[in-house]
Amino acid sequence: MALEELKDNLSEVDRNVRAYLENTEEYYKLRGFKLAMRGISSLVKLLLMGSIALLALFMLSFALAYGIGQWLNNIFLGFLIVGGIYILFGIGCYLFRSKLDKPLLKKFSDYYFD
Repeated sequence: MALEELKDNLSEVDRNVRAYLENTEEYYKLRGFKLAMRGISSLVKLLLMGSIALLALFMLSFALAYGIGQWLNNIFLGFLIVGGIYILFGIGCYLFRSKLDKPLLKKFSDYYFD
């Protein structure tokens, strides 16, 4: 009789462990899907907003270069000045690139561990 109860308890434990493992697997699949969708939607938003901002920046840069060129009576010099400003901005971003690591790490860790 005790052996029969032990056998029943072991089979119930086996069923419970299997159910737990299946539920845990489903949970991690859902968590992975949630993280993937957050990443994809963030990437799409970033690409969309980035392309709009880049187009606006291009138009404003063109207008600024043309305006400086007319002010100096030399269109080429206006475009050269605006190009130089962008080169200086790029060098500044390159020099301070290590300062971006901490905020990026914090932002992405919030997404991952949420």
